[in-house]
Amino acid sequence: MSLIVVAILSPAPGRTQDVLDAFGAVSPLVHAEPGCELYAAHTDGDLVIMVERWRSREDLDAHAAGAALVELNRLNEGALAAETVVHVLRNVPMGDPAKGTIQ
Repeated sequence: MSLIVVAILSPAPGRTQDVLDAFGAVSPLVHAEPGCELYAAHTDGDLVIMVERWRSREDLDAHAAGAALVELNRLNEGALAAETVVHVLRNVPMGDPAKGTIQ
């Protein structure tokens, strides 16, 4: 079963676009990683929320130790106001199969 990851980033004031640009720069690398099923950025203008889906824990662990994250951290140096909060979740399908799960 896939793992869902939600990462919540708090950009420093005026740095939201910089953080989004950093994700835009590394996303092609992450999308090409084994086991990456979803890697998508979202924002409300203040926070940047990454929603990810990985085929296995091993794939997620390889991603966490990989070159794309090293580059992302370098690009985001000084752009974040707080530590990134990461939640690794298990999918709990419910109701309509097309609407009750992240596919």
